[in-house]
Amino acid sequence: MKILLIDDSKTMRNIQKSILKQLGYTEIEEASNGQEAISTLEKFSPDLCLVDWNMPVMDGLTFVKTFRATNKSTPLIMVTTEAEKSRVIDAIKAGVNNYVVKPFTPDLLSERITETLAKCGVTG
Repeated sequence: MKILLIDDSKTMRNIQKSILKQLGYTEIEEASNGQEAISTLEKFSPDLCLVDWNMPVMDGLTFVKTFRATNKSTPLIMVTTEAEKSRVIDAIKAGVNNYVVKPFTPDLLSERITETLAKCGVTG
């Protein structure tokens, strides 16, 4: 399974990558903002994207809207510090399939990935 991590924090990407590797996922690409993620998509077709909200250049919500304009099926999980209900609703309306609030535990991220893939009919 191919996973794209989109977060401007290298530390956060490393934490997520470490958790993903513990879960057995090895095909992982990284992008430091939404614009870089769009470019990455030209050569890497992920089965799942983990997207931060607050990033320079192109934020996560803009990325989700841009991505969803051409791809309705690939699961997207917003991984962010934005915990307000209105923000969660905005993200879901934009097309995310699930939501994880930072800081999170490895178990929580694992659980969200598993339930999102199941809900979207993707086998990991």
